Amino acid sequence: MTQPPQLVLHLVDLVAVLVLTFGLYFPRHRRRDLVVAYLGVNVGVLAVAATLASSTVGAGLGLGLFGVLSIIRLRSTELSQHEVAYYFAALALGLLGGLGTSAGWLGVAGSALILVVMAVADHPRLLRRHRSQVIMLDRAFPDEAGLVAYLEQFLGAHVHSASVQRLDLVNDTTLVDVRYEVAPGGGVIASSGGGPVTAALPGATGTGQVSA
Repeated sequence: MTQPPQLVLHLVDLVAVLVLTFGLYFPRHRRRDLVVAYLGVNVGVLAVAATLASSTVGAGLGLGLFGVLSIIRLRSTELSQHEVAYYFAALALGLLGGLGTSAGWLGVAGSALILVVMAVADHPRLLRRHRSQVIMLDRAFPDEAGLVAYLEQFLGAHVHSASVQRLDLVNDTTLVDVRYEVAPGGGVIASSGGGPVTAALPGATGTGQVSA
């Protein structure tokens, strides 16, 4: 089987990152600044990887530099876990497009696999009843069983885990990270788009997002 030319791999990468950004990420999460980040990271990685592949500089050195840069980028701002996944998907697509001549059509297949995995793993219907929130309660709960019972009544959901982040007996507050599952059709105090919300019931305030 003949190997695809480098230009074809570059075009495949550009189409793939456009699908990833405008077909998957932005319609689901609507964060414009990360659209610029994903496109810029992908094209930058593609350009440098292609240059390294055609020069005497080792590809391992280039990949190591990208690893350092990605750590700096991720530490410079707060990103959710699904945004980190999209970030590395864009980076991986650029690497496959720039260094994929040795892998041939496996590079194209790898790009398609990344898109399929992201489309399925980040689908709103996947594990849509599983949620997570960090909630500030205006009561101190030193007893874990009592805390879980209160949260299940408060959220109207089955609590899988409740990790106390801070217990303040002086001000009578509890900060808790709770993971729970709502009943089919049940209402919860959580943003359907994953953004921060304020609890509407007395006794707690919190921010939350869908974990799927």
